[in-house]
Amino acid sequence: MLTSKQRAYLIGLANSLDPIVQVGMQGVTPEVVRSAEEAFNTHELVKGAVQKNVLEDVRACAETLAERSRAEIVTVIGRKFIMYKPFKDKPVIVLPKKKAPQP
Repeated sequence: MLTSKQRAYLIGLANSLDPIVQVGMQGVTPEVVRSAEEAFNTHELVKGAVQKNVLEDVRACAETLAERSRAEIVTVIGRKFIMYKPFKDKPVIVLPKKKAPQP
């Protein structure tokens, strides 16, 4: 689970990214999931977009895609979304540390 500080950091990194995952009229199909998984092979942070003709809610599409690709949603803004999935071996993006719980 990402903290608000970590989300803000990732949103800042994603500002310059173009959407590389597109959810089309059929919604989140196996092909879209495969596309997202391929993107996560080379990127830890992926921006996606949901086309205007999709009837399903943008957040629902993003949640379904994140669940199926085992990623975490950073944010959903308009018809775009950002997902984060760190590399298993050597993560490139270093997130701000979580604060220790207060006693």
